[in-house]
Amino acid sequence: MEGELNNLIKLWVLTTFSLSYSYHISAKISKGFPRLVSIFPVIFLLSILPFNIHGFHLGAAHVFVLSWMANFKLLLFAFDRGPLSPPPENFILFILAACSPFKIKENSVKVLKGETPFQGNEPRVPSLILEALNKASLLTLLFYSYNFKHYFHKHVLLILYFFHTYLSIQFLLAVAAIPAQICLPGVELEPQFNEPVRATSLQDFWGRRWNLRVSEALRLTIYSPIKTISSRVIGSRWASLPAVFATFVTSGFMHELIYYHIIRKKPTWEITWFFVLQGVLVDIEIFLKKKLVATEKFGLHEAISGPLALANIALTAGWLSYTQLLRNGVDEKVIKEFNAIVEFFKRST
Repeated sequence: MEGELNNLIKLWVLTTFSLSYSYHISAKISKGFPRLVSIFPVIFLLSILPFNIHGFHLGAAHVFVLSWMANFKLLLFAFDRGPLSPPPENFILFILAACSPFKIKENSVKVLKGETPFQGNEPRVPSLILEALNKASLLTLLFYSYNFKHYFHKHVLLILYFFHTYLSIQFLLAVAAIPAQICLPGVELEPQFNEPVRATSLQDFWGRRWNLRVSEALRLTIYSPIKTISSRVIGSRWASLPAVFATFVTSGFMHELIYYHIIRKKPTWEITWFFVLQGVLVDIEIFLKKKLVATEKFGLHEAISGPLALANIALTAGWLSYTQLLRNGVDEKVIKEFNAIVEFFKRST
Protein backbone atom coordinates (compact mmCIF):
# COMPACT_ATOMS: atom_id res chain seq x y z
CA MET A 1 0.00 0.00 0.00
CA GLU A 2 2.83 2.43 0.86
CA GLY A 3 4.58 1.69 -2.42
CA GLU A 4 1.36 2.39 -4.28
CA LEU A 5 0.99 5.74 -2.49
CA ASN A 6 4.58 6.67 -3.42
CA ASN A 7 3.85 5.86 -7.07
CA LEU A 8 0.70 7.98 -6.85
CA ILE A 9 2.67 10.96 -5.51
CA LYS A 10 5.27 10.60 -8.29
CA LEU A 11 2.49 10.40 -10.87
CA TRP A 12 0.89 13.65 -9.77
CA VAL A 13 4.21 15.49 -9.45
CA LEU A 14 5.09 14.54 -13.04
CA THR A 15 1.56 15.33 -14.20
CA THR A 16 1.72 18.78 -12.62
CA PHE A 17 5.09 19.53 -14.24
CA SER A 18 3.79 18.29 -17.61
CA LEU A 19 0.68 20.45 -17.44
CA SER A 20 2.78 23.40 -16.30
CA TYR A 21 4.87 22.99 -19.45
CA SER A 22 1.69 22.89 -21.54
CA TYR A 23 0.32 25.99 -19.82
CA HIS A 24 3.44 28.17 -19.78
CA ILE A 25 5.22 27.07 -22.98
CA SER A 26 2.95 25.18 -25.38
CA ALA A 27 0.17 27.77 -25.02
CA LYS A 28 2.51 30.40 -26.48
CA ILE A 29 3.19 28.31 -29.61
CA SER A 30 1.02 28.78 -32.69
CA LYS A 31 -2.08 26.58 -32.69
CA GLY A 32 -2.27 23.61 -34.99
CA PHE A 33 0.55 21.24 -35.86
CA PRO A 34 3.37 23.23 -34.14
CA ARG A 35 1.53 23.23 -30.80
CA LEU A 36 0.54 19.58 -31.25
CA VAL A 37 4.21 18.64 -31.69
CA SER A 38 5.10 20.54 -28.52
CA ILE A 39 2.33 18.82 -26.55
CA PHE A 40 2.97 15.31 -27.88
CA PRO A 41 5.58 14.42 -25.17
CA VAL A 42 3.01 15.35 -22.51
CA ILE A 43 0.34 13.20 -24.17
CA PHE A 44 2.76 10.29 -24.32
CA LEU A 45 3.77 10.72 -20.68
CA LEU A 46 0.16 10.92 -19.45
CA SER A 47 -0.59 7.76 -21.45
CA ILE A 48 2.02 5.65 -19.65
CA LEU A 49 2.23 7.17 -16.15
CA PRO A 50 -0.95 5.53 -14.79
CA PHE A 51 0.49 2.07 -15.51
CA ASN A 52 2.77 2.52 -12.49
CA ILE A 53 -0.37 2.30 -10.35
CA HIS A 54 -1.27 -1.37 -10.01
CA GLY A 55 -4.44 -1.18 -7.90
CA PHE A 56 -7.74 -1.67 -9.70
CA HIS A 57 -9.59 1.42 -8.47
CA LEU A 58 -6.74 3.94 -8.43
CA GLY A 59 -5.15 2.62 -11.60
CA ALA A 60 -8.24 2.41 -13.77
CA ALA A 61 -9.38 5.82 -12.50
CA HIS A 62 -6.09 7.45 -13.51
CA VAL A 63 -6.07 5.81 -16.94
CA PHE A 64 -9.51 7.31 -17.46
CA VAL A 65 -8.70 10.78 -16.06
CA LEU A 66 -5.21 11.23 -17.53
CA SER A 67 -4.66 8.83 -20.44
CA TRP A 68 -8.12 9.46 -21.86
CA MET A 69 -9.82 12.67 -20.73
CA ALA A 70 -6.76 14.89 -20.12
CA ASN A 71 -5.11 13.76 -23.35
CA PHE A 72 -8.25 14.41 -25.40
CA LYS A 73 -8.46 17.90 -23.89
CA LEU A 74 -4.81 18.52 -24.73
CA LEU A 75 -5.43 17.40 -28.33
CA LEU A 76 -8.22 19.95 -28.56
CA PHE A 77 -5.99 22.54 -26.86
CA ALA A 78 -3.40 22.04 -29.63
CA PHE A 79 -5.97 23.40 -32.11
CA ASP A 80 -7.27 26.10 -29.75
CA ARG A 81 -10.49 24.26 -28.96
CA GLY A 82 -12.09 22.60 -25.96
CA PRO A 83 -12.19 23.48 -22.25
CA LEU A 84 -8.49 24.44 -22.08
CA SER A 85 -8.84 27.17 -24.71
CA PRO A 86 -8.30 29.98 -24.17
CA PRO A 87 -5.98 29.12 -21.25
CA PRO A 88 -7.42 30.46 -17.97
CA GLU A 89 -5.47 33.11 -16.11
CA ASN A 90 -5.01 30.81 -13.13
CA PHE A 91 -2.77 27.73 -13.52
CA ILE A 92 -4.75 25.83 -10.88
CA LEU A 93 -7.86 26.26 -12.98
CA PHE A 94 -5.94 24.92 -15.99
CA ILE A 95 -5.06 21.75 -14.04
CA LEU A 96 -8.67 21.40 -12.91
CA ALA A 97 -9.95 21.80 -16.46
CA ALA A 98 -7.46 19.21 -17.73
CA CYS A 99 -7.83 16.56 -15.02
CA SER A 100 -11.26 17.10 -13.49
CA PRO A 101 -14.32 15.95 -15.49
CA PHE A 102 -16.57 18.95 -14.90
CA LYS A 103 -18.49 21.44 -16.97
CA ILE A 104 -19.84 24.77 -15.77
CA LYS A 105 -23.50 25.39 -16.52
CA GLU A 106 -23.97 28.16 -19.04
CA ASN A 107 -26.68 29.79 -16.91
CA SER A 108 -24.57 29.57 -13.75
CA VAL A 109 -24.78 32.66 -11.53
CA LYS A 110 -21.18 33.75 -11.98
CA VAL A 111 -21.21 33.15 -15.71
CA LEU A 112 -24.27 35.34 -16.08
CA LYS A 113 -22.65 38.06 -13.98
CA GLY A 114 -19.49 37.90 -16.06
CA GLU A 115 -17.37 37.05 -13.01
CA THR A 116 -14.35 34.78 -13.04
CA PRO A 117 -13.67 31.87 -10.70
CA PHE A 118 -12.33 32.64 -7.22
CA GLN A 119 -14.25 35.94 -7.13
CA GLY A 120 -16.73 36.62 -4.36
CA ASN A 121 -17.16 35.22 -0.88
CA GLU A 122 -20.03 32.81 -1.34
CA PRO A 123 -20.14 29.87 1.06
CA ARG A 124 -18.80 26.72 -0.49
CA VAL A 125 -21.35 23.95 -0.72
CA PRO A 126 -19.51 20.84 -1.95
CA SER A 127 -22.60 18.82 -2.81
CA LEU A 128 -20.39 16.43 -4.78
CA ILE A 129 -18.87 15.28 -1.48
CA LEU A 130 -22.32 14.21 -0.36
CA GLU A 131 -22.88 12.47 -3.68
CA ALA A 132 -19.52 10.68 -3.41
CA LEU A 133 -20.29 9.58 0.15
CA ASN A 134 -23.67 8.30 -0.99
CA LYS A 135 -22.12 6.26 -3.80
CA ALA A 136 -19.34 5.05 -1.51
CA SER A 137 -21.87 3.74 1.02
CA LEU A 138 -23.74 1.86 -1.72
CA LEU A 139 -20.48 0.44 -3.06
CA THR A 140 -19.55 -0.69 0.45
CA LEU A 141 -22.83 -2.61 0.68
CA LEU A 142 -22.09 -4.20 -2.69
CA PHE A 143 -18.62 -5.22 -1.56
CA TYR A 144 -20.05 -6.73 1.59
CA SER A 145 -22.57 -8.72 -0.46
CA TYR A 146 -19.70 -10.23 -2.47
CA ASN A 147 -18.68 -12.17 0.64
CA PHE A 148 -21.78 -14.29 -0.01
CA LYS A 149 -21.47 -14.44 -3.79
CA HIS A 150 -21.13 -18.25 -3.76
CA TYR A 151 -24.82 -18.30 -2.84
CA PHE A 152 -25.82 -16.12 -5.82
CA HIS A 153 -26.83 -17.30 -9.26
CA LYS A 154 -24.40 -16.10 -11.96
CA HIS A 155 -27.07 -13.88 -13.50
CA VAL A 156 -27.69 -12.22 -10.12
CA LEU A 157 -23.96 -11.61 -9.83
CA LEU A 158 -23.93 -10.08 -13.30
CA ILE A 159 -26.68 -7.65 -12.28
CA LEU A 160 -24.65 -6.72 -9.18
CA TYR A 161 -21.61 -6.11 -11.39
CA PHE A 162 -23.70 -3.83 -13.62
CA PHE A 163 -24.65 -1.76 -10.58
CA HIS A 164 -21.05 -1.86 -9.38
CA THR A 165 -19.85 -0.40 -12.69
CA TYR A 166 -22.50 2.33 -12.68
CA LEU A 167 -21.87 3.32 -9.05
CA SER A 168 -18.09 3.19 -9.48
CA ILE A 169 -18.17 5.53 -12.47
CA GLN A 170 -20.48 7.92 -10.64
CA PHE A 171 -18.24 7.80 -7.57
CA LEU A 172 -15.09 8.40 -9.65
CA LEU A 173 -16.59 11.35 -11.54
CA ALA A 174 -17.97 12.90 -8.35
CA VAL A 175 -14.61 12.62 -6.54
CA ALA A 176 -12.69 13.93 -9.57
CA ALA A 177 -14.98 16.97 -9.83
CA ILE A 178 -14.89 17.84 -6.10
CA PRO A 179 -11.75 20.06 -6.45
CA ALA A 180 -13.52 22.05 -9.16
CA GLN A 181 -16.58 22.60 -6.98
CA ILE A 182 -14.42 23.67 -4.04
CA CYS A 183 -12.24 26.03 -6.11
CA LEU A 184 -15.17 27.52 -8.03
CA PRO A 185 -17.53 28.70 -5.29
CA GLY A 186 -20.92 29.84 -6.49
CA VAL A 187 -20.56 28.15 -9.87
CA GLU A 188 -23.05 25.41 -10.72
CA LEU A 189 -21.70 22.32 -12.47
CA GLU A 190 -23.42 20.18 -15.08
CA PRO A 191 -24.47 16.67 -13.96
CA GLN A 192 -22.29 13.76 -15.03
CA PHE A 193 -25.25 11.51 -15.93
CA ASN A 194 -28.79 12.23 -17.05
CA GLU A 195 -30.91 9.36 -15.74
CA PRO A 196 -29.66 6.69 -18.18
CA VAL A 197 -32.41 4.24 -17.14
CA ARG A 198 -34.93 6.61 -18.75
CA ALA A 199 -33.25 6.40 -22.16
CA THR A 200 -35.70 6.06 -25.05
CA SER A 201 -33.19 4.65 -27.57
CA LEU A 202 -29.55 3.70 -28.00
CA GLN A 203 -28.82 7.11 -29.49
CA ASP A 204 -30.47 8.79 -26.51
CA PHE A 205 -28.58 6.59 -24.02
CA TRP A 206 -25.09 7.07 -25.43
CA GLY A 207 -25.44 10.64 -26.67
CA ARG A 208 -27.53 12.39 -24.01
CA ARG A 209 -27.63 10.33 -20.82
CA TRP A 210 -24.57 8.14 -20.16
CA ASN A 211 -21.27 9.64 -18.93
CA LEU A 212 -21.87 13.08 -20.42
CA ARG A 213 -18.33 14.41 -20.02
CA VAL A 214 -16.94 11.50 -22.05
CA SER A 215 -19.67 11.99 -24.67
CA GLU A 216 -18.72 15.64 -24.92
CA ALA A 217 -14.99 14.88 -25.27
CA LEU A 218 -15.65 12.32 -28.00
CA ARG A 219 -18.05 14.69 -29.75
CA LEU A 220 -15.43 17.45 -29.92
CA THR A 221 -12.40 15.31 -30.82
CA ILE A 222 -13.89 12.63 -33.09
CA TYR A 223 -17.54 13.12 -34.04
CA SER A 224 -17.59 16.77 -35.12
CA PRO A 225 -14.40 16.73 -37.27
CA ILE A 226 -15.39 13.50 -39.05
CA LYS A 227 -18.94 14.71 -39.59
CA THR A 228 -17.60 17.90 -41.17
CA ILE A 229 -15.37 15.90 -43.52
CA SER A 230 -18.11 13.37 -44.31
CA SER A 231 -20.64 16.08 -45.17
CA ARG A 232 -18.36 17.21 -47.99
CA VAL A 233 -18.14 13.65 -49.35
CA ILE A 234 -21.59 12.09 -48.85
CA GLY A 235 -23.71 15.12 -47.97
CA SER A 236 -25.06 16.42 -44.69
CA ARG A 237 -28.03 14.00 -44.50
CA TRP A 238 -25.88 10.90 -43.85
CA ALA A 239 -22.68 12.56 -42.60
CA SER A 240 -23.45 11.54 -39.02
CA LEU A 241 -23.24 7.80 -39.80
CA PRO A 242 -19.43 7.50 -40.29
CA ALA A 243 -18.91 10.05 -37.52
CA VAL A 244 -20.96 8.01 -35.04
CA PHE A 245 -19.20 4.78 -36.00
CA ALA A 246 -15.72 6.34 -35.68
CA THR A 247 -16.69 7.76 -32.28
CA PHE A 248 -17.69 4.34 -30.96
CA VAL A 249 -14.54 2.72 -32.38
CA THR A 250 -12.42 5.33 -30.61
CA SER A 251 -14.34 4.78 -27.39
CA GLY A 252 -13.70 1.05 -27.78
CA PHE A 253 -9.95 1.59 -28.08
CA MET A 254 -9.89 3.82 -25.00
CA HIS A 255 -11.86 1.25 -23.01
CA GLU A 256 -9.41 -1.39 -24.25
CA LEU A 257 -6.61 0.70 -22.73
CA ILE A 258 -8.44 0.73 -19.40
CA TYR A 259 -9.06 -3.02 -19.61
CA TYR A 260 -5.40 -3.63 -20.41
CA HIS A 261 -4.44 -1.77 -17.25
CA ILE A 262 -6.89 -3.84 -15.21
CA ILE A 263 -6.02 -7.25 -16.68
CA ARG A 264 -2.37 -6.72 -17.71
CA LYS A 265 -2.65 -9.34 -20.43
CA LYS A 266 -2.63 -9.33 -24.22
CA PRO A 267 -5.84 -7.64 -25.44
CA THR A 268 -8.63 -9.89 -26.71
CA TRP A 269 -10.50 -6.85 -28.14
CA GLU A 270 -13.84 -7.96 -26.71
CA ILE A 271 -14.59 -4.57 -25.16
CA THR A 272 -13.63 -2.88 -28.46
CA TRP A 273 -16.05 -5.16 -30.33
CA PHE A 274 -18.76 -4.20 -27.83
CA PHE A 275 -18.45 -0.56 -28.82
CA VAL A 276 -18.08 -1.39 -32.52
CA LEU A 277 -21.36 -3.30 -32.26
CA GLN A 278 -23.01 -0.40 -30.45
CA GLY A 279 -21.78 1.96 -33.17
CA VAL A 280 -23.31 -0.23 -35.87
CA LEU A 281 -26.62 -0.47 -33.98
CA VAL A 282 -26.79 3.29 -33.38
CA ASP A 283 -26.11 3.91 -37.08
CA ILE A 284 -28.92 1.50 -38.00
CA GLU A 285 -31.18 3.31 -35.55
CA ILE A 286 -30.33 6.71 -37.08
CA PHE A 287 -30.91 5.34 -40.59
CA LEU A 288 -34.31 3.87 -39.66
CA LYS A 289 -35.36 7.08 -37.92
CA LYS A 290 -34.58 9.16 -40.97
CA LYS A 291 -36.17 6.71 -43.39
CA LEU A 292 -39.24 5.63 -41.43
CA VAL A 293 -39.91 7.74 -38.34
CA ALA A 294 -39.21 11.11 -39.94
CA THR A 295 -41.51 10.23 -42.82
CA GLU A 296 -44.14 8.90 -40.36
CA LYS A 297 -44.11 5.48 -42.03
CA PHE A 298 -43.32 3.74 -38.77
CA GLY A 299 -42.79 4.67 -35.15
CA LEU A 300 -41.98 2.77 -31.97
CA HIS A 301 -43.37 4.04 -28.67
CA GLU A 302 -40.78 5.09 -26.07
CA ALA A 303 -42.24 2.59 -23.60
CA ILE A 304 -41.04 -0.13 -25.97
CA SER A 305 -37.92 1.38 -27.54
CA GLY A 306 -36.42 2.39 -24.16
CA PRO A 307 -36.48 -1.06 -22.51
CA LEU A 308 -35.30 -2.63 -25.78
CA ALA A 309 -32.28 -0.30 -25.85
CA LEU A 310 -31.38 -1.01 -22.21
CA ALA A 311 -31.80 -4.75 -22.71
CA ASN A 312 -29.54 -4.58 -25.76
CA ILE A 313 -26.80 -2.81 -23.79
CA ALA A 314 -27.12 -5.19 -20.83
CA LEU A 315 -26.95 -8.34 -22.97
CA THR A 316 -24.09 -7.24 -25.20
CA ALA A 317 -22.12 -5.85 -22.22
CA GLY A 318 -22.58 -9.13 -20.37
CA TRP A 319 -21.41 -11.02 -23.45
CA LEU A 320 -18.45 -8.87 -24.56
CA SER A 321 -17.46 -6.83 -21.51
CA TYR A 322 -18.05 -8.58 -18.20
CA THR A 323 -17.20 -12.06 -19.46
CA GLN A 324 -13.65 -10.91 -20.16
CA LEU A 325 -13.29 -9.43 -16.67
CA LEU A 326 -14.69 -12.49 -14.93
CA ARG A 327 -12.54 -14.84 -17.01
CA ASN A 328 -9.44 -13.02 -15.75
CA GLY A 329 -10.56 -13.00 -12.12
CA VAL A 330 -10.97 -9.22 -11.91
CA ASP A 331 -13.93 -9.58 -9.55
CA GLU A 332 -11.75 -11.50 -7.08
CA LYS A 333 -9.01 -8.90 -7.46
CA VAL A 334 -11.46 -6.07 -6.70
CA ILE A 335 -12.81 -7.82 -3.58
CA LYS A 336 -9.29 -8.59 -2.37
CA GLU A 337 -8.23 -4.99 -2.91
CA PHE A 338 -11.23 -3.66 -1.01
CA ASN A 339 -10.50 -5.95 1.95
CA ALA A 340 -6.85 -4.85 1.89
CA ILE A 341 -7.92 -1.18 2.04
CA VAL A 342 -10.21 -1.92 4.99
CA GLU A 343 -7.37 -3.71 6.82
CA PHE A 344 -4.98 -0.84 6.06
CA PHE A 345 -7.31 1.70 7.68
CA LYS A 346 -7.93 -0.63 10.63
CA ARG A 347 -4.18 -0.83 11.28
CA SER A 348 -3.82 2.93 10.80
CA THR A 349 -6.44 3.67 13.45
